[in-house]
Amino acid sequence: MKAPQFSLRTKLSLSFLLVIIIGGFFTLITGSRIIRTTLISQAQAKVRHDLSSAWMVFSTELNDIKVIVSLTAARESLWEAVQKRQNDTLLRYLSRVRTENGLDILTLADAQGVVLVRTRNPEMAGDDESSDEIVRQVLLKNTVASPQLLSRDELLKEGRDLADKAVLEFIPTPKAAPRAENRETMGMVLKAGAPVMDETGVLLGILYGGILLNRNYDIVDNIKDLVFKGEKYKGRETGTATVFQNDLRISTNVKNEKGKRAIGTLVSEEVKKAVLEEGRPWIARAFVVTDWYVTAYEPIKNIENKIIGMLYVGMLEKPYKDAADRVLLTFTLIAALFILFFLAILNFSTTQIIRPLQRMARATKEIAKGDLTHKVDVHSRDEIGTLADAFNQMTDHLREANQALVDWGMTLENKVEERTKELVEIQTHLVQSEKLASIGKLAAGIAHEINNPLGGILIYSCLILEETDKNSPQYENLKKIVKETTRCKDIVKGLLDFARPKEPEMGMVDINELLDKSLTLMERQALFQNIVIRKYYDPGLPKTFADGAQLQQVFINIILNAAEAMNGNGVLTLKTSISKSQDTISVEFADTGHGIREEDRLRIFEPFFSTKEVGKGTGLGLAISYGIIQKHKGEIEVRSKVGHGATFTVKLPSKRETA
Repeated sequence: MKAPQFSLRTKLSLSFLLVIIIGGFFTLITGSRIIRTTLISQAQAKVRHDLSSAWMVFSTELNDIKVIVSLTAARESLWEAVQKRQNDTLLRYLSRVRTENGLDILTLADAQGVVLVRTRNPEMAGDDESSDEIVRQVLLKNTVASPQLLSRDELLKEGRDLADKAVLEFIPTPKAAPRAENRETMGMVLKAGAPVMDETGVLLGILYGGILLNRNYDIVDNIKDLVFKGEKYKGRETGTATVFQNDLRISTNVKNEKGKRAIGTLVSEEVKKAVLEEGRPWIARAFVVTDWYVTAYEPIKNIENKIIGMLYVGMLEKPYKDAADRVLLTFTLIAALFILFFLAILNFSTTQIIRPLQRMARATKEIAKGDLTHKVDVHSRDEIGTLADAFNQMTDHLREANQALVDWGMTLENKVEERTKELVEIQTHLVQSEKLASIGKLAAGIAHEINNPLGGILIYSCLILEETDKNSPQYENLKKIVKETTRCKDIVKGLLDFARPKEPEMGMVDINELLDKSLTLMERQALFQNIVIRKYYDPGLPKTFADGAQLQQVFINIILNAAEAMNGNGVLTLKTSISKSQDTISVEFADTGHGIREEDRLRIFEPFFSTKEVGKGTGLGLAISYGIIQKHKGEIEVRSKVGHGATFTVKLPSKRETA
């Protein structure tokens, strides 16, 4: 029996349909891979930045503990009580410090590492902690802070409640590496230690404190709120953070099947091998408890640089996969509509005209190969001509759609980059603001507590000094008491100036004139006798709206620092200028001193940071100056190279309005 013959229209229709389906199939496969790869790579770039933000939160928490311990250890009343072995007084004071600052551990040991006071478990004392890795560093008079693993025996010394809090039963976890044991009894702490020394620098003891991270969710929740801002997808949190003790989740906001925190679950085997065994970061998709995430892991190391855990952030992969599926579905529907449109035209025209259809078939094949510039050359004014025109318009639309897709991809990348940059700037500003705010509160509290006793000491010591014969052997000792008490009052005043800066009293100020006044106050001092001062003032510099007294305080502080950096011998250059847009006034202070190391340059505006010898500086001058310039909506920049001097540039907005 002879096989049935298909009409030319049917053959052409089937052929045309086959070409479109095959081309669309490969286009969809290629497009799917490109879209998925692009979205996942962008997600990995974001999670890499998110991990940096997580480390800032983690490091800030550790640094806060270090600040609390070091400031407490530096209290004169503390080391006097240590010298006198007033253990009851030490216990009351240190217990209050631990409670007020939310510490789990605050322990005082003597200069050999033997515990004197353990605030959480006062009955446990007299044991030797000199073998502890952090205590060993403090015994060398170093102030240190680091994550640390403590055994159950060490935790029991601090309190049974802490030891029990650290115990975690292992929960079976998909894709996790098998473990021989079924529970963890050790705990991870953020721990800091500082030496307790008298005024001569003799080590009297060591003070260490910390917080237990097991079942402590403050850090991971702060990371989630800061980085992911509570974003959800179909009722699920899109972003998560975790602190691992080795491969065990001890603090996390990852949820298990029951919607509870997945404490006690284990990391996947491939991540454990990469991060814990090989010591390298992991930034890729990984299975986290119940689902796939785009993740970033980095090792947590103790003070001896040994890996003791991991810090993790991750974003749910499903939103990105669903977005890719939606884009592909849209393209598929569009392609299907185009196919139906072409088939209708083809069915209408193939019954009468063959040659134009052949041309169109050839054109279709060229377009299927990717040549979107190809045109059908038909000049008739009938339906075929209309079809040819429609065909050509279709290729134009495809080319435009393709270009629009490319443009969309570039726009998306630019927006992601801009948003990432904004997030980094916001996070940096937030961390700095929180740090300054917490130090400011602490400074105000300290100043308030010691200001009145210092005033009384100063008044009574002055009265005794006036009544003491100058030839008396006690006269010089009383003078030293008055001098040192006055210095303490100055430090307290600096603390209050930093913690509670007064609002500027604004007025019209001539910056050039203000610089000359500042120099007049300083250059008669002995320190300036061998310093050459060069002035390059802009004669056309306009007056600006500012607090002259506060700006003079900033200028004098920078000039004095420059003179001390040059040891009273060098060249100090002062230069003023205004920007081309006339909206910013710049004041440069350039010295030829020893310069500033890069690690010090990043910290010079931090309160209490000073490179001067003990007793020659409080570390508050530049911090106060920084606050004054911020109040004026300006900024201070520092450029320096060791051995080639330093340049401080104060930038102020050029405000000409009157009060």
